[in-house]
Amino acid sequence: MPPKETVLDLARFIDRGVRVKLSGGREVTGTLKGYDQLLNLVLDEAIEHLRDAEDALKISDETRALGLLVCRGTSVMVVSALDSMEEIANPFLAEDGGAI
Repeated sequence: MPPKETVLDLARFIDRGVRVKLSGGREVTGTLKGYDQLLNLVLDEAIEHLRDAEDALKISDETRALGLLVCRGTSVMVVSALDSMEEIANPFLAEDGGAI
């Protein structure tokens, strides 16, 4: 019987910076040090990106250092590499700043 494959191939992210979105809206970044087939993640030098106090849907510029962090696989929603992310202008905003 061949070994089970995981949904994500996280081996390519080992010792690289990742951003993890967790259920409940929390987001953390850190260096991926380990993982298992249940998507439990170990992040080193983890930083939590705090939500805006006035608008819970926005991430503020405030952060909180967490250090070594274990994320349970059941709460992991999204894993992405930090070096493959780039910020772009919102195409759904009109030039005057209002929504289209």
